[in-house]
Amino acid sequence: MDASTDVRASGAGSSTQRLWPFLLVGIAFGVVLVKSEVVSWFRIQEMFRFQSFHMYGVIASAISVAAIGRRLLGLSRVAESPSTRHWLGGTAFGLGWGLTGACPGPTYALIGGGYSAYVVVLVAALVGAWTYGRFRPSLPH
Repeated sequence: MDASTDVRASGAGSSTQRLWPFLLVGIAFGVVLVKSEVVSWFRIQEMFRFQSFHMYGVIASAISVAAIGRRLLGLSRVAESPSTRHWLGGTAFGLGWGLTGACPGPTYALIGGGYSAYVVVLVAALVGAWTYGRFRPSLPH
């Protein structure tokens, strides 16, 4: 019996079948993001210009749900205090969000919604993630 037979016998071949629910939930979440205008470049620009409460309400709701979830899961202790690297990473993330009008998650929804220019944003995000992974061993952590 070779290794490929062992994998099929263990049920690992059905791993793609187990991913379908996650794909469907992701598609539904993308639809919600698009319909609620959370991925709208104009809504995000309004937020950064303090012209609309819409995005602040969404963010406040997300923080509230996350706080309740952390409390329910017993994860209320913070692992480490924010340091310079957290502030720098948050600043880079915020600048990218402000310049592109999208954070990484909704980028997929925007591409799926027909905004093909966001393919550039996705490629840039992937290049950034790859670069971090490549140089992570030599970075101070």
